[in-house]
Amino acid sequence: MMGTRVLLFHEFCVPLLLLLLCLIITTSTWAQEEDAVINPSTLETFVDQLPDMPRIYGYDVVNALPKPKRLRISMFQKYWKFHKQLPPTPVFAYGVSKQNATVPGPTIEAIHAVDTFITWKNHLPSKHILPWDPTIPTAVSTTKKGIPTVVHLHGAIGEPESDGHAESWFTNRFQDKGPTWTKKTYHYHNFQQPGNLWYHDHAMGLTRVNLLAGLVGAYIIRHPNVEFPLRLPHGNEFDRTLVVFDRSFLTNGSLYMNPTGNNPSIHPQWQPEYFGDVIIVNGKAWPYLVVRRRKYRFRIINASNARFFNFFFTNGLPFIHVASDSVYLEEPVATNETLLAPSEIADVVVDFSKSKSDTVVLANNANYPFPGGDPVNEANGKVMKFIIQKKSEVDTSRVPKKLLNYPSPKLSSTSKTRYIAMYEYTSAIDEPTHLYINGKSYEEPATETPKVGTSEVWNVINLTEDNHPLHIHLGLFVVLDQTELVNLEEFKACMSKLNDAIKCQIDKYARGKKVEVQPHEKGWKNVYKMSPGKVTKILVKFGYIHSNTSYVFDATAEPGYVYHCHILDHEDNVMMRPLKMMA
Repeated sequence: MMGTRVLLFHEFCVPLLLLLLCLIITTSTWAQEEDAVINPSTLETFVDQLPDMPRIYGYDVVNALPKPKRLRISMFQKYWKFHKQLPPTPVFAYGVSKQNATVPGPTIEAIHAVDTFITWKNHLPSKHILPWDPTIPTAVSTTKKGIPTVVHLHGAIGEPESDGHAESWFTNRFQDKGPTWTKKTYHYHNFQQPGNLWYHDHAMGLTRVNLLAGLVGAYIIRHPNVEFPLRLPHGNEFDRTLVVFDRSFLTNGSLYMNPTGNNPSIHPQWQPEYFGDVIIVNGKAWPYLVVRRRKYRFRIINASNARFFNFFFTNGLPFIHVASDSVYLEEPVATNETLLAPSEIADVVVDFSKSKSDTVVLANNANYPFPGGDPVNEANGKVMKFIIQKKSEVDTSRVPKKLLNYPSPKLSSTSKTRYIAMYEYTSAIDEPTHLYINGKSYEEPATETPKVGTSEVWNVINLTEDNHPLHIHLGLFVVLDQTELVNLEEFKACMSKLNDAIKCQIDKYARGKKVEVQPHEKGWKNVYKMSPGKVTKILVKFGYIHSNTSYVFDATAEPGYVYHCHILDHEDNVMMRPLKMMA
């Protein structure tokens, strides 16, 4: 696969010299053993105020009308203060300048149907601040003068050249570029429905370490004509984005990532999931926010590598869901808790006037790994604290009975049915070595080749023990149902041998209990949780949902798209496949 630019090594063909080099790297370059991993219980919770990330507008206003705008946003290495009691932490951060760069990066606000052009610039050094593993398919600079990065706008319905393809990476000053690199300035058409997106690094094999280092940020597409009449909470004070993720730290303030793999003789560094005990919201560990007794809108993004969050308020306050991922719901849905997989977005309204207490903690009780892992502890079971002012006030915002209605999917309109199987492979010591979709490596030719403007049914078969959040670039989908597989081991044995759901008579096994799709997740999504041992049926649309208009770009152009598990450690090794659109 493109020889010198991308190194592909599999679990049984690691050259001895490379293995020795990796061991040297993990024991010397990142000599993290010199500083102990900090015990999160030594850090006081709720001492830092929740920041509001800088806002950058992706449009100009000329004669009271929004017009296209060109932005330059760069990646820098700098120090970031995650907690008052932690020393400053070396991070990678997005910003218009090094001084203004933040973790997470600035929130970019765009207007529906108004173009935004962004030149993403890489000012990162040649040496990474975290250990990375070249024995998995990895973007490697031939010049050794920079860290490969590429920006993916998650949830965007946009052109392939600006999608942030994993092999379209580039290094400092564009000195080295990946095999599918196309251009310096990305064109975001913003023609899709209004909603929440987020941008993050997507470089092959480095996604997990580049995001851990800090390369994440929020992106909102607004449509004033259709959103203002809803009268939801709005304005910078009452409409807040919350970017949530987990991290571990050393006593010197540095980020900690275990430098030793679970199969060190195969992959010296790679581990199947990263978890940290310190919960970060908008760049601060367990922050607090003073709120008024009224309604607030929170756009909650789970930007973790692998951690699921099951959010709930300790005093029972409900979440009122108004959107899921990048799409509004047809009508609001109230819940007492909400489960978010990595990369999922919950857009909720919280009415603090209903609180019987003056403080409340946003908490988490999701096992890690999810669903069958360890229960939360004192540290990772807390997220942030709200201090509610006593004074009541008049609140003119509302949650309407009806939100935005998009056409419902119709099975009769689908053009093809596909079976998508998720596999995990293990070593002789029963530790994961890599993960594949449909038993194929990433570099094998695309087998998912939908036609532009069509809809398809995908039956996603999870043959592993983990819940995998599946993300499809370009496509939006509706979850139709989840069905438990009976006689699972028998079916797994057949799939391991034949890798063909039809030949393995999937209908004979997909006859177990049905899992109800939660009401707030029945609308259009771009990520969904594929439960272990189940078949999840989704209807995927490769076209706009708000309009019958054809794409305003050529979706069939190179380098195409991808779909993948959004547990970043899985995506990197290599639970990802190419997606090629056809005319």
